[in-house]
Amino acid sequence: MTVAVVLLTTAYVILVAMMAAAGAGKLARMDNASYPAALTRAAATFAAVITLTAAVTATFAALLT
Repeated sequence: MTVAVVLLTTAYVILVAMMAAAGAGKLARMDNASYPAALTRAAATFAAVITLTAAVTATFAALLT
């Protein structure tokens, strides 16, 4: 049961990060950014969401143990 919850949560976090990255890339292109610049902004957004999730998870783990 615990493994399934971890896998589903991981999949959900990656899905949300990819959606945020796609939105950031689309907004960058609508702002007339070049394709490499839009890809860089999307990658930065993806990394930021993953990092934020890791920080929140570490905080919750410290509080709950």
